[in-house]
Amino acid sequence: MANEHLLVSAADGIMRLTLNRPDKLNALTRAMMRDLEAALERAAGNPDCRVVVLTGAGRAFSAGQDLADSVYVEGGPQPDLGLVLDQYNPIVRRVRALPKPVVAAVNGIAAGAGASLALACDLVYAARSASFMQAFARIGLIPDCGSTWMLPRLVGDARARGLAMLAEPLPAEKAEAWGLIWKAVDDDKLAAEVDAAASRFASGPTYGFALQKQAFADSAHNTLDAQLDLERALQSKASASPDYAEGVGAFLAKRKPNFTGRES
Repeated sequence: MANEHLLVSAADGIMRLTLNRPDKLNALTRAMMRDLEAALERAAGNPDCRVVVLTGAGRAFSAGQDLADSVYVEGGPQPDLGLVLDQYNPIVRRVRALPKPVVAAVNGIAAGAGASLALACDLVYAARSASFMQAFARIGLIPDCGSTWMLPRLVGDARARGLAMLAEPLPAEKAEAWGLIWKAVDDDKLAAEVDAAASRFASGPTYGFALQKQAFADSAHNTLDAQLDLERALQSKASASPDYAEGVGAFLAKRKPNFTGRES
């Protein structure tokens, strides 16, 4: 399916979501966010969807919020952008909690909320020509859509503050070296790298991936003792799944496993 700002396709267990405003560097609008949230909701409830790939059309991933779509009017009253985030924040929460992997294919600049959206994904692949920028300070704002939570955990406090306060672009190769993203690849190999990863996830143990995401999410606030208890509980669930039996059976038989991704 398609509309003017979001392309959605699904095949072979992979749902592909493409931000589709290339003439505006895929700047985010409230309508786009509504459709993106709806697509993610469908992905969550569709057992045939085993992995989601998020990318941008044209030469950018996303330049962030479209200021022309904001509630700011020159000479008018100051807007409350916290209310705008009521549409953005649920998407970040849904990406993080989606019970299947979400892969970002960053094909160009990812700035502002666009960078936050990419960094919320489980794996981020980026073209070498791509860059990440916390552009908020350029218009007097703070990083949002989870960036103030994700950046310190990914790159440390000093680098997080530098990225936020200086609002300078970070090239993809340095983003990889800093641990901000999973991998920077040659521009002409980005699609193939992401397709290979998506295919691997689509044929993998989806339920196990969902439990991994839960474990990593809870580790952000758990003590070691609490995390050990959580791992025990989640491992009990994982070992009761058909994919565990299939994985062990395939290993012993020296064959490729045929994972279904089912919980039971």
